[in-house]
Amino acid sequence: MSALPTSIDATLDLLTSAGYVGDRQLATVLFLSLKMGRPLFLEGEAGVGKTEIAKVLAETLGRRLIRLQCYEGLDVASAVYEWNYAAQMMAIRLAEAAGEHDRDRLEHDIFAARYLIKRPLLQALEMQEGGAPVLLIDELDRTDEAFEAFLLEILSDFQVTIPELGTVTAVEPPIVVITSNRTREVHDALKRRCLYHWVGYPDAERERAILRAKAPRAPEKLTRELVAFVQAIRKEDLFKVPGVAEALDWAGALVELDAVALDPAQVSDTLGVLLKYQDDIAKMQGDRAAELVAEAKASVEA
Repeated sequence: MSALPTSIDATLDLLTSAGYVGDRQLATVLFLSLKMGRPLFLEGEAGVGKTEIAKVLAETLGRRLIRLQCYEGLDVASAVYEWNYAAQMMAIRLAEAAGEHDRDRLEHDIFAARYLIKRPLLQALEMQEGGAPVLLIDELDRTDEAFEAFLLEILSDFQVTIPELGTVTAVEPPIVVITSNRTREVHDALKRRCLYHWVGYPDAERERAILRAKAPRAPEKLTRELVAFVQAIRKEDLFKVPGVAEALDWAGALVELDAVALDPAQVSDTLGVLLKYQDDIAKMQGDRAAELVAEAKASVEA
């Protein structure tokens, strides 16, 4: 287990050591979140690197990463705990076969901790080898307001109540990172318990640095032209503009095709790696893709 960073610069170095190209604003809010013990709420478009921040924290600090992937209909049984009903029924039948008829004792026995299935939020409240874990609550905006309300107790007091066993409180609060793609607004009551940071698309210089770190096999000329193209395509009227994740995938695909620079025909053929909607691909294929490739090459050579 590594010690928490003691300054903003140390936090920026921590991110860099894991190949995450962040800026000072991110390092500042991350440092404060760790220092103050407050959850970090990261909002931004899909594919800009929000989830990766939690992974980097777990890796560099030597902590266990516990991930709760949110979805519509997520409930307490999937997020916190549920009872192992099959094992409980078997225990009841074995007790009855052995002549056990004390209902109170039987009820006490079957609601023991050994029959409890611990889900991510409950696991995060337990002591882990190497220190408190990193709890990633990913894409919170996919859940409903009822689940958000349930989270308030956990984020306020780092505890959860199990009616049959009592209240479980974290000895050492986990490091909490919450992400949202902003498909809907998350309630203010939850945001107030967190430090907030918007993770936007990187500028060209930072995106080139990201590609150099994450796609080192890409030739320098290809990297510069690719970034210029992606920066330009984000200004187009598309249903979903590509994020950093898609840019990295595209760089990897072009490397596999032995590309050393952007080629209009090759760009049109591989747009499905960069764009994820047919209407967007149809809009960009052909002449428009060729125009953006020409502009990207011109900006690189300027």
